[in-house]
Amino acid sequence: MKIIQKPKDIQRLTNDIRKKDQYIGFVPTMGYLHDGHISLLKAARSQSDFVVLSIFVNPTQFGPLEDLSIYPNDLPKDIAAAEKVGVDVVFTPAEKDLYGTNYQTFVNLNELPDHLCGLNRPTHFQGVATVVTKLFNIVNPHMAFFGEKDYQQLAVIRQMVLDLNFDIKIIGCPIIRENDGLAMSSRNVFLTEKQRQSALSLNKTLRQTQQKVSEGIIDTEKLIADAENIIVSYPETNVEYIRICDKNTLIDMKSVDKDCLMAMAVKVGKTRLIDNCILFL
Repeated sequence: MKIIQKPKDIQRLTNDIRKKDQYIGFVPTMGYLHDGHISLLKAARSQSDFVVLSIFVNPTQFGPLEDLSIYPNDLPKDIAAAEKVGVDVVFTPAEKDLYGTNYQTFVNLNELPDHLCGLNRPTHFQGVATVVTKLFNIVNPHMAFFGEKDYQQLAVIRQMVLDLNFDIKIIGCPIIRENDGLAMSSRNVFLTEKQRQSALSLNKTLRQTQQKVSEGIIDTEKLIADAENIIVSYPETNVEYIRICDKNTLIDMKSVDKDCLMAMAVKVGKTRLIDNCILFL
């Protein structure tokens, strides 16, 4: 397994791989790998000839009061995990390698960022779309793999790929959960034992809402109010948003009259967690 830092070096390598008619699978991450990331790497390994993992904590997707300075990292552990799963190259650019000293170009979407996480993180998806565009241009993969836990991010990237005519297949992979049901996240490490118990309220609420829909309760205002009541009954929880929306456009729905997305962001203590599910009729 190779470890490459400079964009030009990995561009030369992946261009050579393409000349051999080998398919490149790409998994972009911010590191501190957990089993959710490993599931993406395994999917890439099974569906492509050559697997590239990038590890880069992207500063442009963090707001001024967010947790960039304390975002967890353990590069040696990540490299060992990548090698174990059969990654061919780990791309670890420095900030100066991607943004230089006078960076001026950003990628913006007009509609998808104006929902869910984008309401409270107005520059987040600009940062996501920009860094993913840059990584796609550098790595030049045939396929890229993203987790469905970051549902809005996946929707943004799919739209961006369509709009900008990238010849890349975007593959969404299922949410991977801990044994207790908590969606895997690099930020879970910040939770105390008591906060973790409160964090379980997210998945519990999603499952209970699906049960209510199955029983015929489809008014989204009621479903959301009931969901919020469950979550705030747990200590140290603060609901940022709970939405039931169209799974493609992310526009809020008044009733569950078709399969749709239920998504939420909740702070448990100081740790911001997201989770989602598709509500089936």
